[in-house]
Amino acid sequence: MVRSDARENRERILAAAREAFAEDGSTSMNQVAQRAGVGAGTLYRNFPTREALVLAVYQEEVERLIGAVPGLLEQLPPLEALRAWTMSLVEAMRRKHGLGDALSPGAHQAIAQQTYAPVVAAITRLLDAGKQDGAIREDADPEDFLQLTGALWRAATEPVDRAPRMLALILDGLRGRP
Repeated sequence: MVRSDARENRERILAAAREAFAEDGSTSMNQVAQRAGVGAGTLYRNFPTREALVLAVYQEEVERLIGAVPGLLEQLPPLEALRAWTMSLVEAMRRKHGLGDALSPGAHQAIAQQTYAPVVAAITRLLDAGKQDGAIREDADPEDFLQLTGALWRAATEPVDRAPRMLALILDGLRGRP
């Protein structure tokens, strides 16, 4: 079992890394350690390489997104839950862009493969809820949806964030027909 102080150090390191990499994808391990208020030894004990730290930050973000699905479906109608979840995904992908720059091509491909199925499963759950209540058309495919939403995080944010408008067009195409 992990000691509580070790767990807290790990959480502080991940939080500091998440913020630092969002600001600058080239942030060094020493900068992360300073930001987290831990020594280099503590940082390297938890994350032996910079890539291991980047992967852990990315994995944590994906787990948070996937874990949000049940709560959204409890609080919102399925189509609105899908909209809220997708905008969270867009924001995460925008933050992750700096993380992607910090990964080698091999690590980037590995994390994409590792997280693809869980993300598609989360989308499937959201789409299935909408299909069940008639809000989402029966032929809506989670992989197609993920492919379409890939453009949203790249959408211009200045002078206005275009992602919500673009998502509205995608969701309009998903609506169930009477």
